[in-house]
Formats: sequence, C-alpha cells, structure tokens
Amino acid sequence: MQLRFLSLASGSSGNCYYLGNSTAGILIDAGIAIRSIKKGLRENNIPFENIVGLFVTHDHGDHIKNVGSLGERYHIPVYTTELVHMGMDRSRWVNEKLCQSRRIIEKNVPFKLFDFTITPFEVPHNGTDNVGFHIEYQQINIVFATDLGCIPDEVATQLCLADYLILEANYDEEMLQQSRYPYYLKTRISGMHGHLCNMQAADFLANYYSERLKHVFLCHLSKENNHPELAYKTIEYRLAQNNIRVGTHLQLSILKRNSPTELFFLG
Repeated sequence: MQLRFLSLASGSSGNCYYLGNSTAGILIDAGIAIRSIKKGLRENNIPFENIVGLFVTHDHGDHIKNVGSLGERYHIPVYTTELVHMGMDRSRWVNEKLCQSRRIIEKNVPFKLFDFTITPFEVPHNGTDNVGFHIEYQQINIVFATDLGCIPDEVATQLCLADYLILEANYDEEMLQQSRYPYYLKTRISGMHGHLCNMQAADFLANYYSERLKHVFLCHLSKENNHPELAYKTIEYRLAQNNIRVGTHLQLSILKRNSPTELFFLG
C-alpha cells in the first residue's frame, strides 16, 4: 500500500503532519485544532479513525495544544519520551492531561506500530526534551526534523538515512537581525538550541546530498523572518553550487504555515 504524506500546518502558530497508508496512519505533533485536523484529513479522503498513534517531538505549545484531547477523548495513543511527557504534564498548553493514552518511547530504540517502525533521535532545541523521528515503511525512510538549532554529526547521520526529509528552514538570517524582535529572542532563535535558518538547511543539503534523497519538504517557516520563495531560492541556489539540481536530482517543497498542503504519495 502506497504511503501518503500530508502537512496540515507547519509554523510557529501550530504544527501537525500525517503519514499513513489506506488503512492506518500516524500524526506527528498536534498543535492545531482538532476540527482542522479532521477537515484536512477529510478533504483528502483520509478517515480520522485511521489514526493509530500520535508522536510528539517536544513540549512547546505550537506542537502540543491538542495532544490531550486527541489522547484522552479520542483514545489515540500518544508516544514520546518520558521527559517530553513530563514537560506536557506541566504545560499550560495541555488542558487535558494524559492518562490512558500515555505511551513512553526511548531515543534510538526502534518502535513498531502497525506497518511503521519509528525511531526517535535527539535534536538540539530548547524544549524539556526534543526528538526527531526516523520512520521506516516498506523500505521507505522518512525523517522528521522540525525544530532544531544546529545539525551535529549524530543528527546528520539520521537525516542522511532519509529518502524523504522534512527539515526545518525557520528564518532568513538578515530578516531576523533586521526584525523588531528583542535581542534576547534573536539570540535564542539563532542559537545552537534554537532554530535552523535557510542557509544552515541549504548547507546541510548541499554537503550531505546522496542519490537516495528523493524529496525535501521545508517546514516550520517563520511568518515574520522568512518567505516561502526566499527559503526555496536559498536552498535551490546553494544546491546548484554543488551541481545538484532541484527538479532533476531531488524535489523541493515548502510546507504551508497555516493550511494543508496537497497530498504527497511517497515511494
């Protein structure tokens, strides 16, 4: 069964992604309204009842606002590390605390759920705990790295496993520095435990490209400090410097901040 990928929202006001086949699927994060999740799935002929698990990257509000409702009201198991669960327990963003739906997974320990094998791995960010996900499905490898301030070697190793890569390109350096953000916030965003800028994402893709990489989805773009066209052109130009052509060697897509993308078929 062919794998389908749908970004329901990808931005600082909310994040949620769907990955699944015709019978079962998972969500990555739940930072948007449940009605928006249901609507986005319904418009792509994906039954909400097909969701068999929710995987959480970290405990920031734009990733967890409706984790509690999905877990406790809709009985969808919520998988993340023990520290992320602890962070969500303390978070003002989670109105309904997880009890029956709480599931603990460990970094670098593969976990099997239906036809998916999911391996969480550590990423540098400023949540209570922070993970990306490497998901295997019938020899297809999908890697999510949605919030991270840099790409150390151990993270690069995980990203290089991807046939399909969902990678943050949060801000443009010049736009951030010229923004009205206070200095402390600019420093936090651009720090080693903040967010990836366009050029960091571009340099990684140019320096670590391999022929197995089919499609890159740029996610979590800042409304104030980035533009979709700017992110796209920055990555496209940097790849071209290494003779890697977008549209020939790999596909490149920008995930929308506040609305669903088209449905992508992977594999």
